[in-house]
Formats: sequence, structure tokens, C-alpha cells
Amino acid sequence: MTQNSKTISGTQIQILNDAIERGRIRFALFDFDGTISLVREGWPEVMIPMMVKILVDMNLTDETEEQLEAVVREFVVRLTGKQTIYQMIALCDVIKERGGTPEDALVYKHQYLELLNIRIKDRLADLRDKKVEPAKFQVPGSEALLTNLKERGVKMYLASGTDEPFVMEESRLVGVADYFDGIYGAQDDYKSFSKAMVIDRIIKEHNLHGSELLGFGDGYVEIENVKAVGGIAVAVATDEKECMTCDPWKEERLARAGADMMIPSYREQDKLLAYLFNEINE
Repeated sequence: MTQNSKTISGTQIQILNDAIERGRIRFALFDFDGTISLVREGWPEVMIPMMVKILVDMNLTDETEEQLEAVVREFVVRLTGKQTIYQMIALCDVIKERGGTPEDALVYKHQYLELLNIRIKDRLADLRDKKVEPAKFQVPGSEALLTNLKERGVKMYLASGTDEPFVMEESRLVGVADYFDGIYGAQDDYKSFSKAMVIDRIIKEHNLHGSELLGFGDGYVEIENVKAVGGIAVAVATDEKECMTCDPWKEERLARAGADMMIPSYREQDKLLAYLFNEINE
């Protein structure tokens, strides 16, 4: 549990900021991977070793493999939630700082996606062939939460740092695409998309103010983006392997990003929304 937080009675829902203005929510913005979808669970276990191997093979420094891993982990973690290309740009910067000449960032991104595909291809095949239920690859309670919000008249959007074609397909495969009024993902022209841009567009088009916007995410970036416009940020700090408790590593960094609430999953979404819509007092 995060320091200086309290919980909604009888739940694992942490309240980090009890000064939020409740009961005004009209729109909700969701991250995808790790927030709703578990299809890409374990992606850091692909990205970080790939980058470390690149640095080791280039033999640019006296740093040990463990030291290089610490360097890589720091920027991978810091940039989680942004488009994947930014992590690859950071890798290029680390190579340049050590006197090397990197490939184009897109080369590293495609290399990573090929490796990630090896990890997740069977999951996708099982979903496409309907060998597993979509709920197997959802953060528990996702559909109940989305249904609850929809019934309350909340318009919902999905914005992911994963490439848009993958987000479109995977949101359909895990059975949530139809809940959203808009689905946005990373573009080849990476400067043309960001979660902050999506938030800005929603606010301007619908004349939103502060606590009328609710955001859910497991990355530093989306929490900061929602808080920057005065919205309510719910950190989904789930341990993606079991989805029963909060991951302490996620808890610490998402609290630091300014999250208002922290949850391990959506199993208690009814009480979460009752609190956010000011139907219960805590």
C-alpha cells in the first residue's frame, strides 16, 4: 500500500488524493496494454534484454552488463506509456553518448516488434481462433467497468503507445473495441500522435473542465497527462501475471506521477465508480 493513502472500506482501492471533485465525470480515457489488455504482458522482458545485447555487442564501454541493464531499465521505465519509438530514440542516445553510431530508431523498433511477436503470437492465434475467451487477456473486471461507465453515459476513448493497427486488432480480439468512441495508437510519423494530443482534442471538442475527465493507466505518461489538465487519474498498478495485487514497482512510480487513486484490477469497479460518482462517502 502506498504511504499516506487510505482505502475504500473493505476493498483494495487506494485513495491517494481525497480532494478530487467527484460526481462530474463525462468522459474517460484509457491506456490499453496493462490497463485493459494483457496480450503484451511481459514486454519489458523482451525490450530490455534486446537493448542490453545491442550495447554489449557494440563493445563501446567498460560498463558491465548489469550496469548497462540499469541504464536501459531507467529510460524504458521512464518512457513507458509513450510511443515505443521514444524508447528506441533513447537507446540511440545512449549509443551516441558512448561514442557509437546507432541504427535509425525505427530499425530498433522493428527488431523489438519481431521479438515481441514471438512472445505473443500464440496468444493472438488463440484469440483469433476463439480457443480462449477474450476475458483471459483482460485485466479482470475490464468489461464490467466499461459497461458500467457506458450505462452512466460516459464517452470513452482508448489511447495507446502501441502502433495503431495493433491496438485496433487487439482491442477487437479482447472484446472491448465497441465500447470506445475513438481508438488511437502510435503512428509512423510519431510526432503526429501523443496521448496529450488526444486529451487536448477531447477537451476542446467537448468543452471539458478538469474533473469531467477520468483517466485510467499503468504508465507514468498517461497519469501525468491527465493530471496536467486537472482530470482524475486512476493508476492501474496490477501485477500482470496474477492480477490480484498491486505491483510495488508500479505503485511507487505511479504515485510519484500524481495518481489520485490506485487499484490492482477492476474486480471492485462497482465501488470504485460509486466513489468517483460521489455515491458513497469515504
